[in-house]
Amino acid sequence: MRRTIVTLLLSAAAAAPLAAQGKPAAQHSATVAVATGDTVLDGRPLSAWIADLKAPAPATRNNAAYSIARMGPAAKDAVPALIAALSDDASSVRYPAAFALGEIGPAAQSAIPVLLKLVDDPNDEVGFMARKSLKKLGHPVPIPSDD
Repeated sequence: MRRTIVTLLLSAAAAAPLAAQGKPAAQHSATVAVATGDTVLDGRPLSAWIADLKAPAPATRNNAAYSIARMGPAAKDAVPALIAALSDDASSVRYPAAFALGEIGPAAQSAIPVLLKLVDDPNDEVGFMARKSLKKLGHPVPIPSDD
């Protein structure tokens, strides 16, 4: 408990100069809560962002995927939920979900089969991001079909 309090105080102290410059600390890095091991961004644990990927509003799901992307490799526990989000009806959710998987990196290898299917997504931007994330994951990037 004492270690958690110290970590939180140090995080707040590190964020203070950024806030004084008018820059939100969350833009710079995610912190890890020592007691739970859960990555925290904008005061919310990764588990809360993962839950938001299933919210009714596409804007909430979109924000969750982008927030998870900002956590980078520390968000590896979100990979299964992001893979599910790649099947979302809204391209505004599929795109950031693909982006987040690329930002997570090697821990997102299990997403490769679904990202390969997204290369031919009806939304060209989603297909582009699927290819970009595949490249980040070290997978050969297929050329989209012309059908």
